Amino acid sequence: MIGSSMSKKEKNVFQRIPAPLLSWYQEHKRTLPWRENPTPYRVWVSEVMLQQTRVEAVKEYYLRFMNALPCVEDLAVCEEEKLLKLWEGLGYYSRVRNMQKAAKILVSSYGGEFPCDIKELQALPGIGSYTAGAIGSIAFGLPVAAVDGNVFRVASRLEENATVISDPSYRKYLEKELSAVYPTGKKACSEFTQSLFELGALICKPQSPDCEKCPLTGVCGAYKHKTQLCFPILPEKKAKRREEVYVFLIETPQGFAIRRREEGVLKGMNEFPSHVIINGESAENVLNEWGMYEFKEIKRQKCKHIFTHIHWDMTCIWVQTDVSPFDTYTLEEIEESVSLPTAFKQCLAVLD
Repeated sequence: MIGSSMSKKEKNVFQRIPAPLLSWYQEHKRTLPWRENPTPYRVWVSEVMLQQTRVEAVKEYYLRFMNALPCVEDLAVCEEEKLLKLWEGLGYYSRVRNMQKAAKILVSSYGGEFPCDIKELQALPGIGSYTAGAIGSIAFGLPVAAVDGNVFRVASRLEENATVISDPSYRKYLEKELSAVYPTGKKACSEFTQSLFELGALICKPQSPDCEKCPLTGVCGAYKHKTQLCFPILPEKKAKRREEVYVFLIETPQGFAIRRREEGVLKGMNEFPSHVIINGESAENVLNEWGMYEFKEIKRQKCKHIFTHIHWDMTCIWVQTDVSPFDTYTLEEIEESVSLPTAFKQCLAVLD
């Protein structure tokens, strides 16, 4: 049961954190582009980008994206290929596709404005309780918590809570408990959410918490009992499925072959034609199945890519031929306007 091991005094730990945390945040917060003029759109884009991606890696992508699509109306009408190119390198492309779906609804049903009601925000494609909480608190100043990995870590250590963080009831518990202690005022609500993020990112780190610099040591159960590295309790990791994959860089006089993936991981994305090896097929047989019988293999190179649940062992094969059954693009066109997931873009190394 969540919180069952805590005394009543310890259960009130969250009530004691806003003042010291906000004071610390004012002195130590980082300068980040999405913290300037935190409109709902700007907060939304940053929070979606930051899912599964490091802050330092996101900065450049965020600035490029906002420069190209500065408002929700621009996102709603952006051509898919341009949109995917702007997202190239961030991965998890369903995120940006859902963003565009939501943008179209915001334009058609809300006049391009974001609703300030949390339930209405959560009704939009791709916006769950965390993202809705971030938009609601940071942009609108609502007293509503946004529980991400950083917040899970901070909160579980404060309480020494042994609930597995993947337990949906634990998220609901933290959202309720933290929302109840939000300070009054739009700016204070906005900064309290960000201060929790910031503490987890800068101080309460997974393997090397810098407790001596933490403003919450006086109320932290894990610090008191030296159990910091015991929390949070993570779900048991499942072994990744391994797949062997051929990736073909098919060069013709017109350029290199590109096609859209029709199934499996990265469905709907561009790729250098690939094939998951199931029955030990040779590369030649695969090319023959695509109607290619006259070609010259130039070079092979091994590489790998790790997805959330799959590990790809890739054999990148550069072949030259006169005619390709797929659309072709020059290397310059691929670099400038064709979106390629990192898994395939790395295969260009075979050309060196």
